[in-house]
Amino acid sequence: MSMSIKKGDKVEVLSGKDRGTQGTVLRALPSEGKVVVEGVAVAKKAVKPNPNNQQGGIVSQEMPIDVSNVMLVCPACGKRTRVGHEAGELDGHKTKLRVCKKCGHKF
Repeated sequence: MSMSIKKGDKVEVLSGKDRGTQGTVLRALPSEGKVVVEGVAVAKKAVKPNPNNQQGGIVSQEMPIDVSNVMLVCPACGKRTRVGHEAGELDGHKTKLRVCKKCGHKF
């Protein structure tokens, strides 16, 4: 599955309990069609003590949400936008660029 959202992108949540929240993508899971967004879909998880975590206890963790429930926020205009694709050059290499459908900014 091809996704237009990558790790490090700023996105806005469109549906669910965290609707309207903006955050940074921590992980993209293209095979599952999901993304993990900072501060969104936080769940409590019980963790046993182990060498990495001597204490154990209850830990808060961001859970994956479906990529269809988020929309990219353009770094130039700051609005949520659809993404287009265009052939171009980046650092002297030919590549496929993402383009903001609202302002035309290439990233």
